Amino acid sequence: MFANFLFKIMNQSKIYLLILISVLFTSCIPTKDLIYLQKKGDSQNQAVEQVNNKPYRLQTNDIMVINIKAIDPKLVEIFNTSSNSNGVSSGNEQSNYFNGYSVDDHGNIRMPILGEINVLGFTLEEVRLKIEKMLQEQYFKKEAGIFVIVKLAGFRYTVNGEISSSGTKVIYQDKVNIMEAIANAGDISITGDRRNVKVIRRYPQGSETYTIDLTDSKATSSPVFYLQPNDYIYILPLKQKTWGTGKTGIESLTTVITLLSLATTTYLLLRN
Repeated sequence: MFANFLFKIMNQSKIYLLILISVLFTSCIPTKDLIYLQKKGDSQNQAVEQVNNKPYRLQTNDIMVINIKAIDPKLVEIFNTSSNSNGVSSGNEQSNYFNGYSVDDHGNIRMPILGEINVLGFTLEEVRLKIEKMLQEQYFKKEAGIFVIVKLAGFRYTVNGEISSSGTKVIYQDKVNIMEAIANAGDISITGDRRNVKVIRRYPQGSETYTIDLTDSKATSSPVFYLQPNDYIYILPLKQKTWGTGKTGIESLTTVITLLSLATTTYLLLRN
């Protein structure tokens, strides 16, 4: 009788041990899923492809800050209502929204004196040259020293999913790569899938979804490694989060021990 009982206990211990090992190996998040830009297989040091550095072309709802300077600042005061005496934008993000030049549904901006100017599909440099040409040919002589600055009112993107700080972010620089954007949002959480990051990019003809593996060094060659304004980044969850068994070995072990204790207690109660 005692031998049979001992045999049952030993069999149950083996089953519990097998379950414990299986859960630990399948539920923990491996280190290789957390490290960015690893060299995998035949990965070599690669230069970023030229396609990633193409200048951004303006779309509807973009907001620009346009500053116009001249030897005599009074000549261009009407254009710089949101700027200080040095011709530099003095407003914050909210001020830029109200005082900046927004691209309407027809692709136009509306400026004092110059009226409506079509900028849809233009680069910032092309808009700058266009405004300078209009001012010099129609309103000012060369001696006026007209100097035009055209910039977006911040580099705007949206990030959502398994990230420390989701939402719409604004970075005040001309070029932003996806690593900088994620760092600016507090980094991907431990349960975020760095291998399957989605980037939704808006084009005049519609939106397109890209997938980028941030654990692979080849990610720097992706067409979405360098972001464009208004990109949407979505971080999917790892399957370990869905299972709910824990992110680390200690958390998984704690979960397993709790479940085994509950199962043993239930078994003893039912047996008695």
